[in-house]
Amino acid sequence: MSERLESAPFFPPVETALREPNGLLAMGGDLSPARLLDAYRHGIFPWFSPGDPILWWSPDPRMVLVPGEVRVTRSLARRLRNSGFEVRVDTAFTEVMRACAAPREGETGTWISPAMVAAYSRLFDVGYAHSVETWHDGRLVGGLYGVAIGRMFYGESMFSREPDASKVALVRLARQLRQWDFGLIDCQMETPHLASLGARTMPRAMFTARLAELVKLPHLPGPWTLTFNAPD
Repeated sequence: MSERLESAPFFPPVETALREPNGLLAMGGDLSPARLLDAYRHGIFPWFSPGDPILWWSPDPRMVLVPGEVRVTRSLARRLRNSGFEVRVDTAFTEVMRACAAPREGETGTWISPAMVAAYSRLFDVGYAHSVETWHDGRLVGGLYGVAIGRMFYGESMFSREPDASKVALVRLARQLRQWDFGLIDCQMETPHLASLGARTMPRAMFTARLAELVKLPHLPGPWTLTFNAPD
């Protein structure tokens, strides 16, 4: 049974998370910046449906992407060079979150509720949350958002309105993070889409050990500016 946070000021050890459903650790609490940052520093993230209690997760294994291991196919490389996409960072954070929350084909709802948008917008305001945006002819056509602490980036969600627009954002982010000596991008759950881009699973114990090192490194507060923006 997952722990109720109303009676506990701190999260329980991630090793106590349930095996089924995989990674459910605790419920309750709030989405304050302090609570969210404490969660991420320990490899924990919130994921719950609107109207339900806040649920906190730490799955085992964990899907991660090493910034230097991002996989770029020939077709994606052509997109990066010739699509006319422009990649920006931290210029439309709330818009990116709302686009990620929009209904998708075959889905009836979203976990990115207005409360989540408000909570992560507060993290953006204090320099910990970031958006990577793909623009085409002045329109936002794809992107992603996440949280950075130290030299660790936690990816949360991505969206595309044009083919490969979110992949372009992820590749540019990975290359920028590599230049800044970030060690990992947390992808949370395993998906074929992320695996196709070079992400792989990592045992939770290995993930949290690496995480503990990375979050102690000097933090780069937002808003960020891309310094690595080469097309290839």
